Amino acid sequence: MVSVIHSVAAQSDFEHSLQTLVEGLPAVEAERLRRAVDFARGIYGDGQLGSGEAVWGHALGMALIVAGLKLDADSRLAALLFAVPAILEFGLTRIESDFGRSVAHLVDGISRLNRLRPISRGFVAHSIDSGEKNPQELRSQIEVLRKMLLAMVEDIRVVLLRLASRTQTLRHYAAEPDELRVPVARETLELYSPLANRLGVWELKWELEDLSFRYLHPEIYKEIARHLDEKRTEREQFIADAIDRLKSELAAAGVGTPEIYGRPKHIYSIWNKMRKKGVEFSEVYDVRALRVIVEEVRDCYTALGIVHHIWSPIAKEFDDYISHPKGNDYRSLHTAVHCPDGRAIEVQIRTREMHRHAELGVAAHWRYKEGSGTTPEDRYDEKIAWLRQLLTWRDDVADSSDWVKHYKQAAFDETVYILTPQGRVVDLPRGATPVDFAYRVHTDIGHRCRGAKVDGALVPLNTQLATGQRVEIVLAKHGGPSRDWLNSSLGYLFTHRSRVKVRQWFASLALEDTLAEGRSVVVRELQRMGQTGVSLDELAVRLGLAGSDDLFIAVARAKLNIRQLQVAVRGTDMPVDERLVGELPVRRQRDSDVAEKGILIVGVDRLLTQLAGCCKPVPPDPIVGFVTRGKGVSVHRLDCSNFTNMRGMHPERVIETTWGLKTDSVFAADIVIDAHDRQGLLRDVSDILAREKINVIAVNTQSRQGNAHMSFTAEVGTMAQLNRTLALLHQVEGVVGARRA
Repeated sequence: MVSVIHSVAAQSDFEHSLQTLVEGLPAVEAERLRRAVDFARGIYGDGQLGSGEAVWGHALGMALIVAGLKLDADSRLAALLFAVPAILEFGLTRIESDFGRSVAHLVDGISRLNRLRPISRGFVAHSIDSGEKNPQELRSQIEVLRKMLLAMVEDIRVVLLRLASRTQTLRHYAAEPDELRVPVARETLELYSPLANRLGVWELKWELEDLSFRYLHPEIYKEIARHLDEKRTEREQFIADAIDRLKSELAAAGVGTPEIYGRPKHIYSIWNKMRKKGVEFSEVYDVRALRVIVEEVRDCYTALGIVHHIWSPIAKEFDDYISHPKGNDYRSLHTAVHCPDGRAIEVQIRTREMHRHAELGVAAHWRYKEGSGTTPEDRYDEKIAWLRQLLTWRDDVADSSDWVKHYKQAAFDETVYILTPQGRVVDLPRGATPVDFAYRVHTDIGHRCRGAKVDGALVPLNTQLATGQRVEIVLAKHGGPSRDWLNSSLGYLFTHRSRVKVRQWFASLALEDTLAEGRSVVVRELQRMGQTGVSLDELAVRLGLAGSDDLFIAVARAKLNIRQLQVAVRGTDMPVDERLVGELPVRRQRDSDVAEKGILIVGVDRLLTQLAGCCKPVPPDPIVGFVTRGKGVSVHRLDCSNFTNMRGMHPERVIETTWGLKTDSVFAADIVIDAHDRQGLLRDVSDILAREKINVIAVNTQSRQGNAHMSFTAEVGTMAQLNRTLALLHQVEGVVGARRA
């Protein structure tokens, strides 16, 4: 069994404690420890921790636990000196100069994990006390906390030191009850005892669980303890008799010098078994348990056969963890049997090497694994890699490829773990900024983000975050994101998710402006016509649109003109058939007329025509004609959405139309430019249009929150000229988009 000192208070003789502390170390290392003891006692004085425990008492107890785990001198020194940086200015520098860089590195690692402790405790306690309605969310947060702990650790020994520190804290609460012990116990069961279990440090795991259970459920704890104490003498005699019989049978079978002893059953594990199986205390088979330690693996199976021969095995109570080890490499044979008097007993059988690993976990792997030609540094790197694999916190899997796949996916070096002010943990890709963090927490927080505090200090919004930092977002009451955030060269946004959220906000803003503009035009026209009581939704349906919002957008974007709106409001239709074409007005065309520009109406000569203002077709756009009332034929682009709506309502008015051979005319085209606003932007755009000999007949520019939106109606001769102009406009500084409307 591991020799762990269970209470500092029990060490009345300080010299005996010191002797235990240096046990197994060379004389030089023992002298370093004695110097560290004198140094730490002088620094700590009568200081106390937040738990109320004396700093020196905690340090000594922690160091004794580490010594019980057979860790090296540096680990024991780090335990003794863990609080020096918090008390002494430039404490880490002093530790490095007096006791070495390795010890200073370990102490720094402990300090980093201690900064995480109150936040994680606060989250776990709040989630459970408040009756967390979403257990999946709670489990997810705990998983992220565990991964965060891993990401903050670079040395295997720091984790073991943290477990030792928590064990010492719970021991203190056993002697000095405090209101903090309940949230500390909850945090221990959620975070630290699973860690000890995964590492296989069973002695600490059992003590962490039992003490935590004692504080969380004192009545149940006392009841189970009473059951164990009531029959202690009888149980001890029963175990002694079973050991004697099994020893004699093993000796007769030639299994040399086995070690057999009774294994104490821990209260928390008894309660867990009772709860999971729904049984009473009397039905827990392994309250009475033996452990058999042999030399060879074959002796394990020989001993198993003898156990099943002298006692009756209980069905479904056998597990072979030698052939199928657990995920933490735990190996042993487990079986439960009935004795002749009806009482049950559990038996565990393992080799000495398996036992060392089971008792000490990582510490055993470290201390007893023999290298074959590898350097200490190589073995140390191997241990760190192994620790990182274990701390992926996944349940045991049957397929090792699944384990490797998961481990590669959980590449902690590519992820940072950030704390909210409430103690929740947010995982983000490395390179993320406070703005990314804000959008990860909530979209509205991202939109209203105006500043950020990292660990209490204001930082620029394009600061890259690191694991373990606590971030608080400074919010505006109203408003939205800045256009600058979308400028990749400024580094405000790193994640794709944040960029999408910002773009969606600006798209929604533009849509709101369009709706407002269209609504204003429609309402004004209805007021002029004296038709304010008209249902806008019915009017939209009459025009082939889904609803009033679509009507407003169509009017604002000139996909629907005022004439069409007036006709729909009055609800009058003029039937049009083939005779209508002959009745359409025909007049002599001027140079500016469409007929002179080379538009041919198939089967009709010198028909009054006009280019549609909604789509402004330009050769060689595919075109089509639509017979209007009193204004001849309106010529549209074939892909014009306005024409599509009209064709759906009056298909009989559609007339086939093509471009003629005349090519020296000019045509109106709408050009839309989006850009980051700056001084001289309009001048540079105008220079491009002038160089291309394009005449601008209308212009409308708007600037909002550093963003410019420009609309030009220009006369162009050909589509090639228009495309060349758009390409040149794209090259103007600040322009993010130039397109034909």
